[in-house]
Amino acid sequence: MMVTPPPSMQSDEQLRYAGLMEWGARLGIAVLLVTFTLYASGMIQADIAPEQWATLWNKPLHTYLELTARPTGWGWLHRLDRGDYLSLSGIAILAGSSMASVLALVPLYWRRQDRVYAVIAVLQVLVLLLAASGLIRAGH
Repeated sequence: MMVTPPPSMQSDEQLRYAGLMEWGARLGIAVLLVTFTLYASGMIQADIAPEQWATLWNKPLHTYLELTARPTGWGWLHRLDRGDYLSLSGIAILAGSSMASVLALVPLYWRRQDRVYAVIAVLQVLVLLLAASGLIRAGH
């Protein structure tokens, strides 16, 4: 006798969001593993060799930045040819997965005439992009 599974209790939005987050997480982790392996093995030249980690990571931030001449903010994007910066791309994929997943909901909301949810989703992504841009600063 074949048992029919119960209907899904998740909405289309939940399934789409979760599916995209799963793929984003898998891609981000895979990129992290590959790029970090390339960096740690020395297969890709780096600004800071893995052997220097122990002597640099215990320094205060301003000292670390002075000793390494590392860029701050979005400056790492210009150095993706270097192993230590390339390994950050997996983290960027992981961080960006939620924005891509939220944007993928907009067409579903729009088709269902849920214009308020569609606008909220777009605004949420715009706020995240604005925060990540570095144009708004708080604190020190």
